[in-house]
Amino acid sequence: MDPLEIPLRDLHLPEMIGWWPLAPVWWLLIMLPFAGLAFLLYRLFGKWRRNASRRVALRELARIQYEYKDGVDEISLAIELSDLLRRTMLAYAPRNEVAGLTGRSWLQWLDQGLDENPFSEGPGQNLESLPYRRPEGIEDDVDLQGLIDAVKARLQTPLLEAL
Repeated sequence: MDPLEIPLRDLHLPEMIGWWPLAPVWWLLIMLPFAGLAFLLYRLFGKWRRNASRRVALRELARIQYEYKDGVDEISLAIELSDLLRRTMLAYAPRNEVAGLTGRSWLQWLDQGLDENPFSEGPGQNLESLPYRRPEGIEDDVDLQGLIDAVKARLQTPLLEAL
C-alpha cells in the first residue's frame, strides 16, 4: 500500500476550554456576596422587628402630646405617660426586673443609660407624684414639657445600651 493513499488526517487540537460551565470555586465566589447581603438583610429585619415596640411607643407619645396641646389636664397627661412608660419597658426588659418597681426605684431604673438622670433628679420626678395630686393642688413649678422630653428620651434610647 502506498503511504500517500492511506486515508490519514492531520492532527486535531482540542477546542479552547470555555468559561462555561464555571468551576465550583467560581460559583462559591459568586455566592459569597449574595450570602453576605442575605445575612445583612436578616440582621436589619431583626433589628427592625426588635424596635417595633419603640416605634409604637413613640407614635403613642406623639398622640399624647397632641392631646395635651388640645387641653388635656396635667394629671391625665402624667397618668398616660406613666402607663406608656410601664408598658413599653415591660416589652423591652425582663418582666421580673421591671414589673415590681415602684416609686424612687422605678425612677432610678428609668434613668439607666440616660444623661443627667432626668427621672430621679430632673423633671421626670413628677411622674411619681403628679398622677396622685388633686387638680387644684398642682403648682406652676411642674415642668410638663420637661417630663414629656424625659419620657421621649427614655423611649428613644435603646434599652440594651441602658442595661
